[in-house]
Amino acid sequence: MAQAAAIYCRISDDREGRHLGVDRQEKDCRELASRKGWEIAELYIDNDVSAYSGKPRPAYRQMLADFKDGARDGLIVYHQDRLVRQPRELEEFFDVCDAAGITDMASVSGDFDLSNYEDRTYVRILGAIAQKESHDKSRRIRRKHQELAERGRVSGGGPRPFGYEEDKLTIRKEEAEAIREATSRILAGDSLKSVCRYLDEAGIKTSKGNTWLPNVLKRTLMSARISGQREHKGEIIGPAVWEGIIKAEETARLRAILGDASRGQERSPRRYLLAGLLRCHACGQTLVARPRSDGARRYTCAKGPGYAGCGGTSIMAEPAEAFITEAALSRVESTGMLAKTKDVSEPRAAELQGELDAALARSDELALAYGAGKLSMREWLVARKPLDVRVRKLKKELSRYTRTAPVADYIEVASLRSDWERLDLSRRRAIIKAVLDHVVVGPGRQGYNRFDPKRLRAVWGA
Repeated sequence: MAQAAAIYCRISDDREGRHLGVDRQEKDCRELASRKGWEIAELYIDNDVSAYSGKPRPAYRQMLADFKDGARDGLIVYHQDRLVRQPRELEEFFDVCDAAGITDMASVSGDFDLSNYEDRTYVRILGAIAQKESHDKSRRIRRKHQELAERGRVSGGGPRPFGYEEDKLTIRKEEAEAIREATSRILAGDSLKSVCRYLDEAGIKTSKGNTWLPNVLKRTLMSARISGQREHKGEIIGPAVWEGIIKAEETARLRAILGDASRGQERSPRRYLLAGLLRCHACGQTLVARPRSDGARRYTCAKGPGYAGCGGTSIMAEPAEAFITEAALSRVESTGMLAKTKDVSEPRAAELQGELDAALARSDELALAYGAGKLSMREWLVARKPLDVRVRKLKKELSRYTRTAPVADYIEVASLRSDWERLDLSRRRAIIKAVLDHVVVGPGRQGYNRFDPKRLRAVWGA
């Protein structure tokens, strides 16, 4: 008779967090312990945790650790499949019990003597059956979600999507306005952090009542849902049954901008307007923001650990930024720049994004075919090469449409210059980057301590 037994309870899905499933398991297990005369030393609960997925189960791992320490001498579970659903985990469980000398395991559906080979074989058979049931359930769920996606319908439970009511179909007016405002700000060049600050200052919370984080906002704005479209495994596959909050063309542009891998790679302090845009004339490396010992802002070609620069070029930030700003504003106001900016086409951007999604999906299909043995390595490489070329071409063309978006608001009205001081830093950077590719910083003149605009050679991108 166990004197310090453990009870282990687990349920895979508890979306409401009410613990009803594990509470029922605990009640039945304690009644079983009372009938057997076992003393229960500890209750271990993993609520809303799948044993099939392979994700960490903290309570289960703690229970095994207590077994190893000799703190427990028996185990009660509601059913064997609550304990493990992977054969490799079951064998680990047997090894731990052997080392700890634990032989008593009971469940509501029957007892097991872990020292008995036949009982162990029976437990293994139950484990194999449980794993097959998990495989079958997973396959049915995947097929169900695919069918719902193809029909444009809502799938599953989960939290209420921001912008919609609990039915996930009806638009929530106040949140919809927040989505439209966030969309316009991102398309105009604002950063995710600055939009999060705007939402928080306006008292707008997420659907869970939390403050906004950049990754949460990014996921919301890149979702096809907010434009009334259905996606499956990251690919937009058609219209949804619910009404969109923004236009499909805006979703295409958001996905192009926020999906740009280079977007989050700038590490320079946010006070530096030209961070990432200045290059050394001598070695071609990008100048980094590095203030002088007196705190004055400066860009310099960094040399040393982690840097590949020559260390021979630097320029003070404020006069360089003022000069390039004036040059960029003049560029935007020029007739040639306006004509090019007018070519920005939301429908074309959406079309390009659709072509890119299709090309990426085709690439995934090729990889799956190779993994399934339907293609040889040579066939896969031959088929993949033109796809890779097409993906690069589509990304390059799409970036041309999204890069000029920050100045689109100023095509018809000459308000950019008067608005400049009221724009935040991320918006100013976006506008400058829309017309400027980079600036080559030439060598300084010895003994010349004033700003020399001749040192700066702008390479325009539009």
